[in-house]
Order: sequence, then structure tokens, then C-alpha cells
Amino acid sequence: MDEIERVEQEGDVTEGVEAADVPEFEEGRYLYCIVDAEENPDALETTGVDGEPVSVITADGIGAVVHACDSLYDSADLAQVRRWLVRHQTVVDEAGRIFGTPIPFQFDTILRGDDEGVREWLRSERETLAHALEALADHWEYRVEVVEIDPPEDETLIEDHDDLRDLADRIEAADEGTAHLLEKRLDQQLTDLRAARRESIAADLEAQLTDVTREVHALERSPTASLSDEIETDEDGETVCRFTLLAHEDDEDAIGSILDDVASTDGLEVRFTGPWPPYTFAPELGGEPGTESMEDP
Repeated sequence: MDEIERVEQEGDVTEGVEAADVPEFEEGRYLYCIVDAEENPDALETTGVDGEPVSVITADGIGAVVHACDSLYDSADLAQVRRWLVRHQTVVDEAGRIFGTPIPFQFDTILRGDDEGVREWLRSERETLAHALEALADHWEYRVEVVEIDPPEDETLIEDHDDLRDLADRIEAADEGTAHLLEKRLDQQLTDLRAARRESIAADLEAQLTDVTREVHALERSPTASLSDEIETDEDGETVCRFTLLAHEDDEDAIGSILDDVASTDGLEVRFTGPWPPYTFAPELGGEPGTESMEDP
């Protein structure tokens, strides 16, 4: 197996890669995910990207869900790319349903070579793959976003805080020049208070989620692992926090209960998606020149 090629499609030019630099190959295997195929490796019956027949190539009980290909999937038609992405996710989801939690790969991950090359690669990475499959068994990825859609009014915050109320009273009694300076101070204190409130909500939620999940990652932006159901930010709201979670499937109700409490807070909306294959928590694979790390798509 020469190498793993991973390319993320973004219109007619791959993201971060000039079109002329996209690698060429005569034969390859498009890789969807890795599964525990110790039993019934032929159970998966589905079609993949562009209607290609999908198969499970196995070595020592580890299976690679693939289809044969001779080029990357590149198109200027965004609707076509979207269809490919959704189909990729559908195959990974179906593999997870049949074999249990998979190790998912990004869209357009290509293993150069034929079926035997895939088996060779599986054998070379068996220790890492077997450990990851065991560690991820029955665990899935979940996405959480908390959005403030109706923030408290300035008057409410002022009324609830003695120092702000005192400052507002001073503004009322001050002359024009002094009042202007005090108003700037009040605006800054209100801004700081709102930021501290959001940080407190995020920290409290992270602590609670940590108690019922195996891993919690705080995100500054929406996770890219989603191929078909990205969390969207409300244009009229402000994101308070985003998390991606790795949790056992039996803990989903506990997560939901915590999020219900947050959603009951006036002005907050909670967006919760999952279970997803654990893109964010998949292991890095290496060991050969040119091998890309396996990351969330």
C-alpha cells in the first residue's frame, strides 16, 4: 500500500490544494470506515458514492468498508458534492448499524492499490485499529450548541446588580460631560457581565457533561465531522458554547436531561444532534510516508 490520500472537496478545487497538485493513481479503494468484521463480514449490502458497489475487505477480523475507484471525487457542482457527502455518511451509518461503532474516515479518503493492498495496510495498522475499535465500542459522537436567542435587557441586568444600579443613578444625577464618561463605563461593565454570564453557562455545562460522557471537546466553531446535518447558528442569536461529546449509547438520556435543564433557562436554545460516528475521536493513523492523519471530516 503506497499511502493514504485524504482530500476534502470544496467546489471544483480541493480545499488547500491546487487542482494541478491533486494526486493521480491508476487503482485505489475509496475508504468509508473501519469495522470489527470478525463475524459476518458480508452482511453489509449497500451502494456508495456515485452508486458504486460497496464491499468489506478483511484481514485478521478487521474490515475496511470500501469501493473500487481510479480518481478522486471532484466537481464544480455543489449539489453533486452534497449528494456524495450524504451518500458517504449513509454508508458509514449503515456500517455502524451492522457492525457496531466504526472508525470513520473523511469524504474522499483513498487507499492506493487493490484489495490485497488494503489487506496489507490493515495488517500494518492492526494493533492501532483493534485497540480503537475496542475502545470506541458502543460509543458515539454527539454535538451540542447553546445559543442565546433572547439575551436579558440592559435594564434587567442593571436592576439585578447593585453596582450597576448605583452607576445608573450617578449617570442620572451627573452633568452632561460626566454622564457621558459614566455611560461608557456602564456599557463596558454590561458587556463584561454578559461575557461572564456566557462563560459561566459554558463552564457549568461542560462540567456536567464531563460527568456523564467519556470525552468533551469545547469548540470555537461548528464541528466539521457532520456530513449531512451540520449545526447552524441562528442569525438572531449568539452562540454561547459548542461541544462535541464521546459518550456511551446508554448515557444519551443522561445527556438529554442535562440539556433539558439548560433549555429551560429563559433566552437559551439548545441544539443537540447525534448519535454520529466518532469522527472527532478517531485515532491518528501513520507509519508510512505520505500517510495523512485521520481527522474529523
